[in-house]
Amino acid sequence: MSGTRMAALPEVPTMAEAGHPDIECDDWLALLAPAGTPKEITTLLHREVVDIIARPTMKEQLAALGFQPIGNTPEEFAAQIRTDIAKRAKLIRAAGIGAQ
Repeated sequence: MSGTRMAALPEVPTMAEAGHPDIECDDWLALLAPAGTPKEITTLLHREVVDIIARPTMKEQLAALGFQPIGNTPEEFAAQIRTDIAKRAKLIRAAGIGAQ
């Protein structure tokens, strides 16, 4: 349900391409650190993870599992989390989930 086609399944259309432009949901796996972690630590972790996922063998292994690694910055990922929370909260409210 991503906004872009999966590299492993390029013939499968996105939900928008299939006629459902309002349905988009990106799943992600991430490495997170506790709030307040020093910037030099998060910078080091980010640099090392980006280096690892850029290696050809790692790219191949991740692709074989259906993953599309991004390696965005901590700030970009924080923005993604905020966006996803807002989107999913809207869907939960619209579906009446949790409403008694």
